[in-house]
Amino acid sequence: MSAAQTRALRTLAEPIVAALGCDLEDVVVRQAGKRRLVRIVVDHDGGLSLDVVADISRELSRALDETDLLGQAAYVLEVTSPGVDRPLRLPRHWARAVGRLVEVAPRSGERLQGRVVAADDEAATISVEGAERRVAYADVSRAVVQVEFTRLDEADLDGPDDGDEEA
Repeated sequence: MSAAQTRALRTLAEPIVAALGCDLEDVVVRQAGKRRLVRIVVDHDGGLSLDVVADISRELSRALDETDLLGQAAYVLEVTSPGVDRPLRLPRHWARAVGRLVEVAPRSGERLQGRVVAADDEAATISVEGAERRVAYADVSRAVVQVEFTRLDEADLDGPDDGDEEA
């Protein structure tokens, strides 16, 4: 599929994905045997439900069937979330990572590993070994969420219970 066709597919998918309250992150088309694999990567604040994925898939499939964008070739449509290893590139990616452990490679300086405590349009605040550091997105060459098998919950962030509560 040409770059122009991929752009046209993105143009077709964006309003469908947006109408269901999600963000279109990527469109990938590749040959898979005699068929094309059309992968639509979407994200949503708070994650994606299977119902939303099914709705996007149904609506996009209908729209693709009404166009000749993919020609007569058979295709498999896959609607998926970005996955945990997706790089943090946009402010919305950082906002969705609040509370998560990240590894950041600044354009200059040492790598940081810490928990995202806040994010805005320009930068994220990361707690690194108890100290908060503000990191401008423009200064980041790469950042990814780290896989955690046990995540801290809100109670863990308050510190240990020292038993000094009055009855």
